[in-house]
Amino acid sequence: MKKLLLLGLIIGYCGYLQAQSWKKLHFKSILVDTHNDVLTSTIDDKLSFDQQLKGKTHSDLSRFKEGGVDVEIFSVWSDGSYGPGKGFKRANQQIDTLYAVIQRNPDKIALVTTPAELRKVVKQQKLAAMIGVEGGHMIEDRLDYLDSLYRRGVRYMTLTWNNSTSWATSAMDETPGSRQQFGADSAAPDNKDRKKGLTDLGKQIVQRMNELGMMVDLSHVGEQTFWDAIHTTSKPVLVSHSCVYSICPVFRNLKDDQIKAVAKNGGVIHLNFFSGFLDSGFVARNLAFNQKHKAERDSLRKTVSDPYFADNYLFQKYADEVKSLRPPLSLLIDHLDYIVRLVGVDHVGLGSDFDGISSAPQQLDDVTSFPLITEELVKRGYSKKSIRKILGGNFIRVFKANTVK
Repeated sequence: MKKLLLLGLIIGYCGYLQAQSWKKLHFKSILVDTHNDVLTSTIDDKLSFDQQLKGKTHSDLSRFKEGGVDVEIFSVWSDGSYGPGKGFKRANQQIDTLYAVIQRNPDKIALVTTPAELRKVVKQQKLAAMIGVEGGHMIEDRLDYLDSLYRRGVRYMTLTWNNSTSWATSAMDETPGSRQQFGADSAAPDNKDRKKGLTDLGKQIVQRMNELGMMVDLSHVGEQTFWDAIHTTSKPVLVSHSCVYSICPVFRNLKDDQIKAVAKNGGVIHLNFFSGFLDSGFVARNLAFNQKHKAERDSLRKTVSDPYFADNYLFQKYADEVKSLRPPLSLLIDHLDYIVRLVGVDHVGLGSDFDGISSAPQQLDDVTSFPLITEELVKRGYSKKSIRKILGGNFIRVFKANTVK
């Protein structure tokens, strides 16, 4: 009996040591999350993310620290309804909001625009805040607006959101039926007649981003836009929040030849946590959920500009019901494994899309859940060196390669 008790204590202690090991690795590594939409969420709901927002958002300032997030790239986003005369103004409003939070909390968060600043702020144990513009429509076809956003601290721009610009076509517009598949009924109809890819202006914009030191983000873009950008850029690209098409064949994910092209370019793909981009069965389950709550969803859709906000409300209201829709955390790591096997560990990272998604895998409930990913990577046999690359090292390498000295 005593021997069994002693054995149990030894096993328990070994488990404790293992847990401490991966936790120490997680919190000692630099964790970079390349995409978070809390700016939009808090502006629309008249909140501020330096308040405690648990139960209201995926993110707030105190929970970033709790999850071991060292560098957060805050997404500046608007949908396609913010056209000429509106998009640039909306972008600056969101940047102003981030600036205000930083001003109120100088001991907790600081804006960084260079790799050196990033390391300095992380060493000070503050959150290093970066800015990414999600949607090229917000520069309103003007290179001087692009320059202005760079001066304000923007260090990547996603060439398109779901809506195409005059100079680049989106994945949603290049893929017939994708709007209906994901219920994106607020956006423009599928644009089948538009010439795909980058126009001459689009190529000028990519080249100007290279000159400035602004990373070219290829999430959301159509395949032809992707290839035109890859052939135009002189710097490594970023894919800030996308997943693997071979595992989950939806319009927003990257096919094998695209993944190989990013690796050849020296870029990095950051995995999106949205259930619908991880799990090929999620769309059908989600559509069934929407059908069940159709009357309520239709009513909500009359009051919001994008279906995400209606879906997010329903997901929060029916949380117990929604839990069964969510894929396992292991599926996110499957996407990561796939990229590593295909092109190596130097070309993958994390871009959660928290506060811009209505559903994430089981256990990934908010930004405090990031340590669970490190635990899973340890369980799958990744080395400490590889885990550090995945958590942030790969992004920092691409950031350095884009920075103009």
